[in-house]
Amino acid sequence: MLWEFSKKFQFAADKIIPDSFVFCIILTLIVFVLGLVLTGTGPLDMVLHWYSGLWSMIAFAFQMSFMVICCGAAAKAPQIERLLSKLAKLPKSSSMAMVILLVFGFISSLINWAFSLIITPILAMQLSKNVKGLHFPLMIAAGYSTMVLGQCWCPSASVYALLASKGHFMEESIGILTQATTTYNPVNTVLWFILVGFTILLCAFLTKPSPDEIVVYEGTSESESIATLEDEAEEKTIADKMNQSRFLMIIIGIAGVVYIIHSFVTKGFIPSLNFNFVIFIFLTLNTFLYNTPEKFVTAIRESMKPATQVMLQFPFYGGIMGMMSGSGLTHVLADALVQVATVKTLPFFSYLSASIVNLFVPSQGGQWIVQGPILVEAAKTMNADLPLIINAFVYGDEATNLIQPLYVIPALSLVGMKLKDVWGFMAFIWFGWFIVTSIGLLVLPGLF
Repeated sequence: MLWEFSKKFQFAADKIIPDSFVFCIILTLIVFVLGLVLTGTGPLDMVLHWYSGLWSMIAFAFQMSFMVICCGAAAKAPQIERLLSKLAKLPKSSSMAMVILLVFGFISSLINWAFSLIITPILAMQLSKNVKGLHFPLMIAAGYSTMVLGQCWCPSASVYALLASKGHFMEESIGILTQATTTYNPVNTVLWFILVGFTILLCAFLTKPSPDEIVVYEGTSESESIATLEDEAEEKTIADKMNQSRFLMIIIGIAGVVYIIHSFVTKGFIPSLNFNFVIFIFLTLNTFLYNTPEKFVTAIRESMKPATQVMLQFPFYGGIMGMMSGSGLTHVLADALVQVATVKTLPFFSYLSASIVNLFVPSQGGQWIVQGPILVEAAKTMNADLPLIINAFVYGDEATNLIQPLYVIPALSLVGMKLKDVWGFMAFIWFGWFIVTSIGLLVLPGLF
């Protein structure tokens, strides 16, 4: 029954959802028109806001692209494939394979979202090679959902980390809110584990399609050709010897390991795992996986193509953010929803408003900058539970990452799939989350 219901979402994806870049352009046009109609901003000003925002995501675009390249190269390494292959051989059924993927994804997401975003689809590829009956698009959608949900109970989530930091931009109005107050309060903790259990049960029961409906993973790895790359020249020149020098890569690798250990010792494990640091871990790992400059460069070069979509689309999403914030459209949409709320329903409406705004401003930190003051002011006016409002905002911000495709692009690039292949399942999981989260935000606060 669940499978048949989920296919209705996938049918919509096949017929309606275009390529992810076209999706991005359509969202740009929607925001442009809404800005004109709802805020009175002129066409020229909207274009100027779009241009200004276009470059706000350049650094992030490079980070995400470099992450795809480094992690993609590591994914093709035979050493990594053998390690994940051992884990992938544990399950004997499609349902158990899905459970292992999801548990692995949730655990990795609590370490760092970027790490989970890349390593989970790699495991999905290995599981698909070893277990029959796995529907690969569902595996990718389910694995991606673990990264999304993990941010709601993760200390490195942007808003939680920001509000716990001294000197944040709202410190004068709300002070410093510790992770114990925001991330790990009872309501948020109980709701998160309910959603984890719900997701595992939902996706495990969805692993029963008929054989003719199963889409298997058909990707081929090029790691073998990279790993066995050797110089064929009979007489090696000095240049050849340097190109194939293991000593040079060992020096770089050791330097990387030294810094990683130093960071863990001085900052701690979890605090060290920021975005750049996770990329650096994979970069350092690749110096050992591809232990000559020639192999290393070849692996990096062959992993660049999947990063094309990331580098192209992220600036356009920056343009959307620029139009939303510059025109005041974010305030208009969020304020309209918050105005109809009561003390009891404010968490739900915070969740709903964050869900809608996130479709156009897919950055938790950026979205909080423009929407946070509105929610905080509403919470103060109604004397509502501020940490709960913040939790609801984070759930809304993260949930609709299953609908807008920005953060799933690296995973799709890694496995060579299109948005329409997985969007239906992502939307189906979001639909389930919406029901459970809405009930939880209305019921759980009264129990604590």
